[in-house]
Amino acid sequence: MATNPKTVFRNADEYIVLQPDHTRAHLELIRQTIKTAAPEAMEVISYAMPAFKFHGMLAWYAAAKNHCGLYIRPRIMQEFTERLSEYELTKSAIHFPYSKPLPDQLVSDIIKHAASENLSEKIQKDDLKKKKPKP
Repeated sequence: MATNPKTVFRNADEYIVLQPDHTRAHLELIRQTIKTAAPEAMEVISYAMPAFKFHGMLAWYAAAKNHCGLYIRPRIMQEFTERLSEYELTKSAIHFPYSKPLPDQLVSDIIKHAASENLSEKIQKDDLKKKKPKP
């Protein structure tokens, strides 16, 4: 990333514009793919990265020297193990190299799955709250 690690971004536009030219297209495509897959999600900055929230954190994305990272909960990644086999992975990150086209359908499927999981968890929590007896 071309910015100082202590840089505080106010929004995703500010983050993206400060990245090197060769990273911007990937960042914009990830951003648009997430917006399309989860249109109700709110765009935020979290951990100094662009991110999306939908009934909790949905995903983060960021530029690195040779790849664009998509950061999601580890159990969401586990659901896509086979489809992610050609990418470098960490516990919660998928590295999409700039030298290859972004697999936007894969990103979309991951985000839709994460949004569905978040919504299910919210519904379960709401149901538990309704069943708790009031003192």
